[in-house]
Amino acid sequence: MATARTPTLASTDVAPATKRASPAPGDSYVQSFARGLEVIRSFSAQSPRQTLSEVAARTGLTRAGARRILLTLQTLGYVESDGKLFRLTARMLDLGFAYLSSLPIWNLAEPLMETLAGRVKESCSAAVLDGTDIVYVMRVSTHKIMSIGLGVGSRLPAYCTSMGRMLLSALPPDQMLRVLQASERTARTRYTVTDINELAAKIAQVRTQGWSMVNQELEEGLVSMAAAITDRTGQTVAALNISGQANRTSAKVMQETMLPALLEAAQSISQRLSLQRT
Repeated sequence: MATARTPTLASTDVAPATKRASPAPGDSYVQSFARGLEVIRSFSAQSPRQTLSEVAARTGLTRAGARRILLTLQTLGYVESDGKLFRLTARMLDLGFAYLSSLPIWNLAEPLMETLAGRVKESCSAAVLDGTDIVYVMRVSTHKIMSIGLGVGSRLPAYCTSMGRMLLSALPPDQMLRVLQASERTARTRYTVTDINELAAKIAQVRTQGWSMVNQELEEGLVSMAAAITDRTGQTVAALNISGQANRTSAKVMQETMLPALLEAAQSISQRLSLQRT
């Protein structure tokens, strides 16, 4: 695999951190729809139930605007209310399921991920890149390996995760740098790499070797490795990883004993995906 030159940036070149670039609205931009999505995204694990005022404050909408959107979502069955507090309903899952069911990769990946997890006795996940984050689209858990719960739809920063670096390595170098610039590169542990040039070098190494390892950069004690899932054109469409605890399996032992199984599983999923008709 060809080694791409690693671009470097001076500290003055680093852009302010932001989650996602906001394109300028054009004639085809439906503002009311965009505001509706902002209302939906205002609900989270930290704010599962909100008053009208809280939704308005979190989205920057007026109370009247937030009320119209909430009542529309309630009429459609996506939101329910006890008269004071609003919460999302299970019908929201239809939106995520539409994404998962529209792509054959996840049906193909699930049995192979279960086999991999059983083989290495560690948790296995698949994720895609969305802005500066990775989004979990499938997970087979064998142990609770993080202090936070992870499931389909969970987000983690790409810069300090094995799947994130694997997915970033598939981007053109200039685009990869833009993602790093936009990332909130905070030190989550004493091992977290936050310097943009050092991160770019690590991602270039991932691109060369074809797999990624992150040792306790996301959370103390957590070690993970990732490999790419590609389509019939060779384009990386997702990443597959296995994660474990350093006190149970060191990074060195994980690489020596589990990397071959991970690469084999990622290749098998990619091969099955390449046989699917578009």
